[in-house]
Amino acid sequence: MSGFARDTKYYGDRLVYEPLESKWAGYHARHCGCGQDWITAHVVPAGFTVIPRGKSGYYGLVGPGLTEGVDESVLTTNALWEAVTGKPGTQTWYESVNVTCRSPEAEAARKAENERIYGPRRERAEKAKNELATAAQLKYLATLTEKVGKERFDAEFAEAVKGTGIEPRAPRERTATASKRLTKAVARKLISALVGA
Repeated sequence: MSGFARDTKYYGDRLVYEPLESKWAGYHARHCGCGQDWITAHVVPAGFTVIPRGKSGYYGLVGPGLTEGVDESVLTTNALWEAVTGKPGTQTWYESVNVTCRSPEAEAARKAENERIYGPRRERAEKAKNELATAAQLKYLATLTEKVGKERFDAEFAEAVKGTGIEPRAPRERTATASKRLTKAVARKLISALVGA
């Protein structure tokens, strides 16, 4: 989501504009059409600076008319629009600033919330690595095997079990027997591969 932000962890005390790459690349493609990268071709030459947000691939932009020399109560992206599209910006509404608090208390609350949301998912994923495939998964795999054939099953089976400690199907081993050796997680991976076949 594009927006103005303050985040001391990534940007110090600077106000930045975090652009949504696909949104601004789309604006550039529709309104300029030069075929170049919108950041290197327009944003940097217009005097904006790109500030990476750690190693995540996200970044913030700072520069005149966008985050510098502006009244924070009336923020718009008109300066960036003009740099990217070559046309004057016409944004008449004002944007707020998303402030991320990095105090120890706020960080602890954020970690606790992440654990509440993602903890059970991680536990289920970990259990699925060790629990054997369910009866429903085995039945579905049997149906898919009939549909795609043993050769395709063998190729996808070998790929799905790679690095798991589960051996590929032996030459005379029935596909149903081989499938019973799968864990829930590997069976899920194999089913996805066979459905896409």
